[in-house]
Amino acid sequence: MRGITFVLAPAMIVAGLTAANAAEPAAPQPIKLAVFPFELEDFSAAAAYTPPDDIDREQLRLSTEEARRLIGQSGRYQLVDVGAVSDEAAKAGKLHNCDGCEAKIAAALNADQSMIGIVTRISRTDYAVTYKIRDAQSGALVDVEQTDLRAGANSAWSRGARWLIQRRLLEKEN
Repeated sequence: MRGITFVLAPAMIVAGLTAANAAEPAAPQPIKLAVFPFELEDFSAAAAYTPPDDIDREQLRLSTEEARRLIGQSGRYQLVDVGAVSDEAAKAGKLHNCDGCEAKIAAALNADQSMIGIVTRISRTDYAVTYKIRDAQSGALVDVEQTDLRAGANSAWSRGARWLIQRRLLEKEN
């Protein structure tokens, strides 16, 4: 009888662990996200006279890199390469004005969602950083968040992007 106990006990433990593991929900698959380069929307008084310059372009690049880095490290998202996109609005940095066309571009890249980042220059010291996430299939807005930067230089754009990604996007439940 003791021999049966020694044989059945380990089998029951293995069966119990297997059942417990089967009852645990599988981790959700990461969302495939096409993160397009951040864009500048300039409403400042100088916008008509001073076009975006190399410093603006570099700060937009840094903002995009910071957002992609944080999103990629989160494990909740799988970044989709947008480097080969040939859409004219994307090349011109005008996705924020195309009424959601970035979703269609993301769908063509087999992404689940698209994300655009927008730095809105109100004045040379006041900015807003926004991201918009759309469902790639329907084009519907999934999430929009914004933060303001006051008395800051454009070197703060990446800090605003980091704050939004960390405090808004990644703190939300899927």
